[in-house]
Amino acid sequence: MKSSRRFLAGVVAGVVVIAAVGWTLSTRLRSPADEAARRAAPRPSLVTAAVERRKLVSTVTTSGTLEYGSPLPISLAGAVGGPVADPVGGASGLQRATRAPRKGRIKEGAVLMEVNGRPVFALRGSVPMHRTIAPGSEGDDVRQLQRALRRLGFGGPLTGVFDRATIAALTRMYAKKGYEAQEPTLADRQAYDTLRKAVQTARETLATEEKALDQGRDVLPLKVKLDNAEADMTSAKRALKKAEEQRLTPEDETELAAADAAVRAAEEKLAAAEQALEAARTPPTPGPTATPGPTATPTSGTPVVAATRPPADTSVPRMRVENARADLAAAHEARGRVLDKARQAREKRLEELRKAVRTAKEALVTARQALRQARQLSPTRLKVAGARKDVAAARAMLAEYARAYGTSVPPGEVVFLTNLPARVQKVSVKAGQRIEDEVATVTSSSFMVTASVEAAESELLRAGMEASIELDTGKTYRATLTAVGDQAKVPGGEEPPDGAVSILLTPAKGKGLKAGTAVTARVTVGATEEPVLVVPVAAVITSADGRARVRLEYAPDRTKDVEVRTGLTADGNVEITGELEEGDRVVVSGG
Repeated sequence: MKSSRRFLAGVVAGVVVIAAVGWTLSTRLRSPADEAARRAAPRPSLVTAAVERRKLVSTVTTSGTLEYGSPLPISLAGAVGGPVADPVGGASGLQRATRAPRKGRIKEGAVLMEVNGRPVFALRGSVPMHRTIAPGSEGDDVRQLQRALRRLGFGGPLTGVFDRATIAALTRMYAKKGYEAQEPTLADRQAYDTLRKAVQTARETLATEEKALDQGRDVLPLKVKLDNAEADMTSAKRALKKAEEQRLTPEDETELAAADAAVRAAEEKLAAAEQALEAARTPPTPGPTATPGPTATPTSGTPVVAATRPPADTSVPRMRVENARADLAAAHEARGRVLDKARQAREKRLEELRKAVRTAKEALVTARQALRQARQLSPTRLKVAGARKDVAAARAMLAEYARAYGTSVPPGEVVFLTNLPARVQKVSVKAGQRIEDEVATVTSSSFMVTASVEAAESELLRAGMEASIELDTGKTYRATLTAVGDQAKVPGGEEPPDGAVSILLTPAKGKGLKAGTAVTARVTVGATEEPVLVVPVAAVITSADGRARVRLEYAPDRTKDVEVRTGLTADGNVEITGELEEGDRVVVSGG
């Protein structure tokens, strides 16, 4: 039994040895074709990348420095306090810092510094201090001051006029800080009283001269002449008007009445003559006449003929009629001459009256001009003009002095800043130094990042874009792109390199940040709202027709072209849409 097992084991071992020897020989023995194939270069494989679905964000990255924002140099707008007495008793305009500004945070209502022992307040506002705000002053700067007083709790109106209520609120603010509001000095009060009296004296002089001018003592004859000219003008106009309304004079009316009577008499005479002529032309009618002799008895059959008178002579009546007619014509002609005479006389009279009116008008104009010239050139007139100039000059001097009289705010005692609280970053004057130019530089209490980008990248940036800043520790803060280009330049800051453009970013929060820290800034210039399909930029090929496509690997080492549309590009990837799905593999290079 044991011998059979040994034999079987030997056979198996022999077979194994023979197989091993055969395999070894087969691996070492190759045909010439196999040897050529072995030595040929391997077939290149495809380099592919998976199609991913994710949000795509495009950013512009740069490095910058973290600083406090909006640096602003501060200069005083004018004098602080009243005039300073010099050693010889005069007044000097010397302004000297008695307490310099201090670096650090400053809030509204704080005293920034002292000049000649007087305070310089920091208040919030956009209108710069540019004048002395005195009683009666009004404007946007006064309204701005009133708003600041109300915010600080000192009350007061909001009228834009520096009135008593505003002065009271201002006095309370000064008192709370241990100072007194600027009041007029004794010399100021004396000067004001002198100017006020000068105005009063000038007005009295003017009133006296005006009264003398009104009385017209030096032009009285000319005034009388003017009055007479006006009276003559009135009379001439009245006479002309009366003559125009009156057609005939009383003498003309008498002559016309006589002519009318003559006409009527001639008409009556003509009527009587015509009646007599008519009577002469008409024979009388025969009537029965008694004959005293014996009655003649007509013979039967014999006609009886009546006795007739010879025709009457009418020559005399006709002559009388002709004479009457001639007399009537003469009477009418005489009446016409009366009317013609009256008309001619009226026209002559009207012309004379019109001439009288013109003469009176010329005399009136001449009198007025003479009086006006006399008044303008008269000594009294010159005195009145001089007195008016004196009054105007005295009032102007008083008004100019009054601008700074009373409780006032000197132009250098308030500095209006757009943003408060702020930080005093740099102090430009020390205690004891004269105030000549800048006294300090303030910044906002918030941080900003100043940086620069290439000009081509700046074309993608717009103020308001989302951004982020990253510290060396890796901590990231949200930020906003505030400005690009010239608007992003910081006063006194470094200019960007050639070909670069300045940008300015504002962090959303300042906790944990420190001025002077170097940061990496990233500005988001584009992003997809939802996850999209993305592939490497190298996978996209542009055809000759301008269309984009990718090579899709649908089987090992087997590809086909798929047309796509591209979108946002960021970080070496590009957004695509087309007949692709997440997980598909596209060729990046090879094959």
